[in-house]
Amino acid sequence: MKQLFRIRKRELLAQCKVSPLIFDDMIRRLDVFATAYVAFFRRKEQRQHAELYLGGLMSDLRRKNSESIAYQSGEDRHGLQHFIGAAPWDHRPLIEVLVGQVAAEIGDPSGVIVFDPSGFEKQGKDSVGVARQWLGRLGKVDSGQVGIYMGYSSEKEHALVDTRLYLSEQWAQDWKRREKCGVPKDVRHQTRHELALEMLDAHGRNLPHAWITGDDEMGRVKSFREALRNRGEHYLLAVPFNTTIRDLESPRPEATHSGAGAQPKRKFESVKHWAERFQEQAWSEVTLRDGEKGPLKLKMLKCRVVARTEK
Repeated sequence: MKQLFRIRKRELLAQCKVSPLIFDDMIRRLDVFATAYVAFFRRKEQRQHAELYLGGLMSDLRRKNSESIAYQSGEDRHGLQHFIGAAPWDHRPLIEVLVGQVAAEIGDPSGVIVFDPSGFEKQGKDSVGVARQWLGRLGKVDSGQVGIYMGYSSEKEHALVDTRLYLSEQWAQDWKRREKCGVPKDVRHQTRHELALEMLDAHGRNLPHAWITGDDEMGRVKSFREALRNRGEHYLLAVPFNTTIRDLESPRPEATHSGAGAQPKRKFESVKHWAERFQEQAWSEVTLRDGEKGPLKLKMLKCRVVARTEK
């Protein structure tokens, strides 16, 4: 087994275009990083499998599954597959370690928590969560899985801190398929926004932050925005262009009748039509980051509005 590893190591080093000494330092750093996580496993065999799997994820394997990772290191695949797919260990303490490390290393009171649903094309009736559903990353409805990701960003750095796999109602209620695929009995159907709030409640108090952000899939739902306000959170969420709003800063329309009575209110209109009313000079241009085709820029305008659903 050790001889196979030495042969494989020589092959890898022969293909390197950088000094092998760089990898010596990386391996030491990986061992240090893994220590806090591996310590949660009581059995020596579990700790070995955890280190093996982590190393495999960091390797040059094209398909980073349990079988490939085991065979790369000359190990039998059954032990690693059981550790990843069936062994009764709880991942939540490991997530708490990660959250603590992120808060300690890059935490800042002005930090931002980011929620992002991301879909991936995938087939198979027995792949957990696979269904025909909206895959926002691809911009279409197709067969795939959807994960709800929680990220943290500050001026120092950014990192992912947690994730939830979305189960459609059909999937969550198919108990025969759930049992076959090993879905825990306490897992139930939750909307994508409920999953995001669950992660926020679990980690928000441990991650210093000033804002919650998300794309228009997160921002379009009234109950999610309301839940954030009820938690005392400040948020900046995108909304679809057809969201109906009332501009609270535009002049009120003049009354068409005399005498007492309620003053006429400003009309509701779509965000698209509202934005088109402003002159070019009213907008401020902000450079977000470098992109493949040059700097990614955004035009911004600050104004108090209220959505029709929240009037």
